Amino acid sequence: MNIHPGPTADSVVISRNPADPGDVLVELYGCTPDTAARAVQRAARAQAAWLAAGAAERSVALRRAGDALETAYEELTGLLVREVGKPLTEAREELTRAVAIWRYYAQLPQDVPGAVREPTSGPGLLLTRRRPHGVAGLITPWQFPLAAPSWNAAPALAAGNTVVLKPAPEATACALRLAEILGRALPADVLQLAPGGVEVGATLAGLADVVSFTGSRAVGTAMVRAAASRGVPVQADMSGYNTAVVLPDADVVRAAADIAVAIAGCAGQKRTATKRVIAVDSVLPKLREALRQALRALPARDPNATDSVCGPVISEMARDRVVHVTDSALASGADLLAGNARGGRREAPGWYVDPVLLENVPGHHDLNRREIHGPVAVLSGASDFDEAIRVAGSGRRGVVSSLHTSDLEKALSAVDRLNTAMVRVNAPTTGTEFLLPFEREKDARRVREKERATTDFYTSTRTVSLLPTASA
Repeated sequence: MNIHPGPTADSVVISRNPADPGDVLVELYGCTPDTAARAVQRAARAQAAWLAAGAAERSVALRRAGDALETAYEELTGLLVREVGKPLTEAREELTRAVAIWRYYAQLPQDVPGAVREPTSGPGLLLTRRRPHGVAGLITPWQFPLAAPSWNAAPALAAGNTVVLKPAPEATACALRLAEILGRALPADVLQLAPGGVEVGATLAGLADVVSFTGSRAVGTAMVRAAASRGVPVQADMSGYNTAVVLPDADVVRAAADIAVAIAGCAGQKRTATKRVIAVDSVLPKLREALRQALRALPARDPNATDSVCGPVISEMARDRVVHVTDSALASGADLLAGNARGGRREAPGWYVDPVLLENVPGHHDLNRREIHGPVAVLSGASDFDEAIRVAGSGRRGVVSSLHTSDLEKALSAVDRLNTAMVRVNAPTTGTEFLLPFEREKDARRVREKERATTDFYTSTRTVSLLPTASA
């Protein structure tokens, strides 16, 4: 595994334990644009041999990668908890998913889709084949330090691409260990690691043959423009504003439990976390009390505890942002239903915030306009089903919506009308199935993830005409 940091003081990468900020996991110089460019060059040189090795060899290598991750299960679980504050139970689930992702995509090298067609006239064959783009530049988030690189790198490699991975600085220790483990399963230079800041991601967007980004809106927009200006396939997931809708016929206690977990889980920092809850007015009082009780049962806790759901937020800045936006909403007239942004394990050194639920937040406030990375959500009412669905679709769209109802007709209607990549009925917004794809277009970006849609993204279609010499 080649990692060539650059000696520039402004590219220092520091990763701290959010539950104990004095515990520094990594402090190193990140790549410069020049060293990142050399990583792309090494991956490009390795790509031809990786593709020529054939489907069977790529399949074996990806399965070895999954096995290697499984062997390091306990070590990697502990590293997830320590570096990003992921609760222990969820860390175990993430690692299990990462192993499954590599094993799933190990089946695909021999199943890259194509088609055979008859010529419109005369003898011969017309073929289509999926071919790799070359080098995949992957810029991945800290929220899923093992799963996110896996669900992008595995299909890219399966299709015959090589990979340069730039992890979020907050997840550098996980990325270093992941790259070391995968490096023993994959051929040399097939997977390159380029730790660093925004300038490294910009280098990948300017040089890679296909680009995948997950992160902030400002950076993601720049990535899309840079890659698109070169005619390079690009997907950029810049998160969104996820909504849960509760109808009068819902099982309110169950709905509240699901929504509370989606607000508080992983300290509300997942891209699928619930940020807005809309209840039809007749069920609003009952849901309000049920949510209050459910969130009170999920205070911020040590992520090493087996019963922890809400661990620390990732940084002091993230905690301060949640405190500020909550204080601002309360000063604007909002009502605090649960939690205390200034509370949360005050005796502990980490960046803890108890889950917060607010009501009567003014429409112009940031909490009603954009995602806040933290365990804070807004409750509001709607006069009926139609208004609830309309409000859920207003403003910035999210990755996922949830609908809580026992009415099948309304559930099916909502599936057609809720404009999000995923719609989950009687389930929390959090939780995705890597076997199922989602695709969404908004804000000048297209996101394709999971299953066959991912394979399509990391390949292009080649058309081959095989005609007899006499007909040519």
